[in-house]
Amino acid sequence: MVNLLWGFMIIAAILVAAINGKIEIITPIIFGSAEKAVAIAISLISIMAFWLGIMKIIEKSGFIHIIIFFLKPVAYWLFPGIPRNHRAMNAMLMNMSANLLGMGNAATPFGIKAMEEMQKLNKNPDTATDDMCTFLAINTASLTLIPTTVLAIRAATGAQNPTDIIGTTIIATLCSTTVAVLSDRCFRFYNRLKNKRVFSNNRNVNNSR
Repeated sequence: MVNLLWGFMIIAAILVAAINGKIEIITPIIFGSAEKAVAIAISLISIMAFWLGIMKIIEKSGFIHIIIFFLKPVAYWLFPGIPRNHRAMNAMLMNMSANLLGMGNAATPFGIKAMEEMQKLNKNPDTATDDMCTFLAINTASLTLIPTTVLAIRAATGAQNPTDIIGTTIIATLCSTTVAVLSDRCFRFYNRLKNKRVFSNNRNVNNSR
């Protein structure tokens, strides 16, 4: 889907340039943008290395376990179908903690591991469980305290104060997480009502027979 969107934007840009009689500027812009992209990517290496080093210190110092301690009550409430000492719960806690600290690279393997462990608890392997859907929503709209990647990109592109977005990022991700949790709970409630109605209808049919 993303490839289609990018392809559409590229084709649209070429068509607009051709219609306006400025098709000759396409080639210089393409090569100039490619050169700028390479320069930004190289400049990101040192910045990302610094932030990943900071995150590694946080992990090795045990601070991440403090975060996990405070996340446990929230995780137990969000995922009532997962046993508290199950591997899936541990993987989800690590994933949520990593996302909270902006450690996207570390969060991904924990997220995959959590899904694999939850699939083992799934009685219907062809259908995602409520807890799997909840985890996907939380992981997508995760609350972030330190947006490491965005800070690195802003610094690489010459922003005077790259950290200015931290406050707004916290507010934005808090709103997205709140919406994700509320939506998830609404859909859970709807599915329960739907299942009760189906069960009730089937029982009435059986009784009529």
